[in-house]
Amino acid sequence: MASLIVSSENQIQRLNEIVNRVKELQALEVAQLTIPQNLKSWNVVEVLEHLNIAYGIYMPRLDEAFTKLPAINSGPSEFKIRTWQKIVIGGQRPKNGVRKWKMKTLKRFEPLLDRQTLTQEKIDAVFETFFTRHAHLKEAILKSRNKDVAQVKIISAIGPIVNFYLPECFEFLLCHLERHMVQIEEILG
Repeated sequence: MASLIVSSENQIQRLNEIVNRVKELQALEVAQLTIPQNLKSWNVVEVLEHLNIAYGIYMPRLDEAFTKLPAINSGPSEFKIRTWQKIVIGGQRPKNGVRKWKMKTLKRFEPLLDRQTLTQEKIDAVFETFFTRHAHLKEAILKSRNKDVAQVKIISAIGPIVNFYLPECFEFLLCHLERHMVQIEEILG
């Protein structure tokens, strides 16, 4: 199995691309944002709300991790993802613009938006939350550059069966974002 090496520079670049695409989505008509492909699938706003919920679980965990991480003198470097974490990350990562397999979303990650009352104000709030939370992610990636990132593990949102060092956590979150950006493109057709 080939190694997976990540760098904060690559992670920031990918996050910037995603945030820029979401800014483009914000300019779409309400109908494009709120009509799903079919009755059982999510619409664009629901996908973004799911991403808000998922990252909302990681925010306090990342904040706490930074209180425990010692500083180091060297700048950004590459980080080799551990085997189990690589498998988990690989399950999220889309390949050639395609989601490998669809996964059932756990109840606590489901966007509980009422499609009938999805006003422009509510849609704007979902976008604003997305931008705020993902600015937090960008700041966390930047802060990690001068920290000994292999000193603290973060428990994943699904529990202690998966734990991450910071670069692994960032990579998982980015692949999750990329996966759902593919889903959004599928919705928009």
